[in-house]
Amino acid sequence: MHLTGIWLAAAVMLSVALPLHAQNAATPAMTVTGVATRQEMWPDTVRATGAIEPWQEAVVSAQVGGQRVVEVLAEVGDSVRAGQVLARFDTATLRAEEAELAAAVQQAEASLAEAEANRERAMALKERNLMSGQDVTRMLTQADVARAQLAAAQARLASKRLQLKYTDIVAPDAGVVSARSATLGAVASVGQELFRLIRQGRLEWRGELTAQQLARVAIGSDVELALPNGERATARVRQLAPSMNSTSRLATVYADVPGGGSARAGMYAEGTLLLAKTEALVVPATSIVIRDGRNYVFVLPDQSASTRVVAQPVQTGRRMGDAVEIREGLAPGARVVQQGAGFLNDGDIVRVVP
Repeated sequence: MHLTGIWLAAAVMLSVALPLHAQNAATPAMTVTGVATRQEMWPDTVRATGAIEPWQEAVVSAQVGGQRVVEVLAEVGDSVRAGQVLARFDTATLRAEEAELAAAVQQAEASLAEAEANRERAMALKERNLMSGQDVTRMLTQADVARAQLAAAQARLASKRLQLKYTDIVAPDAGVVSARSATLGAVASVGQELFRLIRQGRLEWRGELTAQQLARVAIGSDVELALPNGERATARVRQLAPSMNSTSRLATVYADVPGGGSARAGMYAEGTLLLAKTEALVVPATSIVIRDGRNYVFVLPDQSASTRVVAQPVQTGRRMGDAVEIREGLAPGARVVQQGAGFLNDGDIVRVVP
């Protein structure tokens, strides 16, 4: 028993005396998986934020005043077509006025007919010298006045009929009703807003870019939008602002947002503009370890099943899905730890499995 204790004590002292790397040489710190870096063609990106707004808005206002709203036929969110009736005004008063003006037109027509007959009679009498020139001039003038009075009466009747036409409030274009202020029974005034439409249901994202970012963006570039509700939408750049905002020193990029998705006017979204594709050296995101504010990958220096890893600082770039671009610090084809990198330290011995 005494000899056994001496042997155990000697073994413990020997293990303490051995260097740390010699102790770990036979026992890997953990089992990991490895992956080789790969070259891919990735689009360059520009990130910006901006609001989603209607492409254009149409304001539908009252064109007649003093009439009561008797029908409201559209609500917020309704899709309407061009010329569709949205609301109606009461027409009783206007129709009574129309009838009065129609009678005035008939009276003016009768007066003109009488004046024309007097003019022809006066011209006939003048040829036989049976009427003075002054009387003839008066007859001609009366005919001209009657003709003008008829034209004025017809114009007033046409104006009243136009007002009757305007009692039907119609959509000037196809679109989606975004606001409604028309109220049943209310008496509207001329020019009062009744409805507001998003023309053709089209939305656009208005991203704000710096001058350097704007120089890299082209019309037709795709945009990936991260919406506030967690969903994503796509857009395409339609137009670039011709000038910078004098206050913010930012320029606006206008990107069309297809309809039918979850994007809504008024949302504030972060957009990633996808530019021309360039070559990228790619590793899985799980290979990146952040320590002391720096990014590291653990390099597998050889193809053996058990090897010592090297902590290599790297500079990362673009991200796409579960992959990250390495801009500096790695060579193409280098093997790095994929799973388990977060638990390693520089110089740890690992067992690499497929």
